[in-house]
Amino acid sequence: MSKGKRYTEEFKIEAVKQVTERGHSVYDVADRLGISVKSLYDWRAKYGQDNKANKSSDEQLRIAKLEAEIKRVKEERDILKKAAKYFAGESE
Repeated sequence: MSKGKRYTEEFKIEAVKQVTERGHSVYDVADRLGISVKSLYDWRAKYGQDNKANKSSDEQLRIAKLEAEIKRVKEERDILKKAAKYFAGESE
């Protein structure tokens, strides 16, 4: 009875990186690579970053999104300020 397919350590590490660094879901990566979800979870436990590092990257992503939103809001505010000055000048 066969124990299944054997994968190189490099293959396992690259599969884990797709989940931990590139943000793909475990289910998508497992399906794409033709491996079981359980195997990928096991590999992630063995080769993946610890939970603190994952939380850190989630926080960095959230910060980047918030910074982009702040930039957009500031641009909108500046446009409104210019429009207010323009219309205030017309009414005089």
